[in-house]
Amino acid sequence: MLDWSIQNNMWCPQLSLHYRFCLSSLSFCSQDHAVFEKDGRKRIHWLQQCNVRTTDVSVWAPESSVEGSHVLLFQSEKETGDRNYAIGYYLKEKKCFPEGADMVSALDLYFQLCSIEVTCQSGSVIAATLANGGICPITGERVLSAEAVRNTLSLMHSCGMYDFSGQFAFHVGLPAKSGVSGAILLIVPNIMGVFCWSPPLDRIGNSVRGIHFCHDLVSLFNFHHYDDLRHCAKKLDPRKETRETQHKTVVNLLFAAYSGDVSALRRFALSAMDMEQKDYDSRTALHVAAAEGHMDVVRFLIDGCKVNPFVEDRWGNIPLQDAIKFERHEVVKLLTEYQETYVKRQMGAETSEEQMSLENLESMV
Repeated sequence: MLDWSIQNNMWCPQLSLHYRFCLSSLSFCSQDHAVFEKDGRKRIHWLQQCNVRTTDVSVWAPESSVEGSHVLLFQSEKETGDRNYAIGYYLKEKKCFPEGADMVSALDLYFQLCSIEVTCQSGSVIAATLANGGICPITGERVLSAEAVRNTLSLMHSCGMYDFSGQFAFHVGLPAKSGVSGAILLIVPNIMGVFCWSPPLDRIGNSVRGIHFCHDLVSLFNFHHYDDLRHCAKKLDPRKETRETQHKTVVNLLFAAYSGDVSALRRFALSAMDMEQKDYDSRTALHVAAAEGHMDVVRFLIDGCKVNPFVEDRWGNIPLQDAIKFERHEVVKLLTEYQETYVKRQMGAETSEEQMSLENLESMV
């Protein structure tokens, strides 16, 4: 079972995890950074550069102990963190720590951060805050600076999924952070934050179902970092307003009819655009072309597109009446003939449909 939660830029005020260490103050030293090849090394170095004490981090722990810092897990992490201690001493030997920094205190802070308990709801709210540029979407309070969010998302994108980070960045293309609890925190910048949880892990330590969820998400929507490139495969874009796109097509269609641009109308027709779309006055392209007297446009709409000549606008006028009003005599003659042909064609279509229905009934009997 995959338990997941999405917050569309929302923040849970109960979760009082204050990152009082300033991510924006991250200033890497000039030492050789080739030593930071693994995720743990980068995290230790990041914590040391923050130059904070464990007392600077306040973790909200409710009475029910549903969320907060898990004391037993913290002790376990500290007792079994030999690899992290080794990395810390290696960084200290390379002079990567700020002057006066306490390596043990920084590791305690790191172990505390590894022991924080969250639910899918509160985790998704944290993700949504990162997706919202560090601003709490519920309270409007800035929790992290823009630079801190940028640095955090960059680290999540490059090393947030353990040894699977490279493949995840290639296939999913979104910043994410996984945990051995089976949780994955996924960020879609400027859109939403996702937190999914499913305990079964792969050999690397990532949630199996969580990875599949992320793959399915970017296969359906164009959330991958490079899905917006020109000529890429078309995917759903929930950021686009369907109504906005529809209004844009109506404007382009009516403007082409107004300016007499038959080439543009032909492109629209070939792209399967509805050539009978109406504007806010219920006027179609045929209304506009008839009023302007564009014979080529009218002929293309009635011969090539077979549009309905009896569509009424807001004032109850059909295209023929507009042509008569503006004394477009050639258009009047053409539309009059087309109306007769259109009526006959519609009657013939109705007759053929009735005949087909009778044949279907006879075959059923």
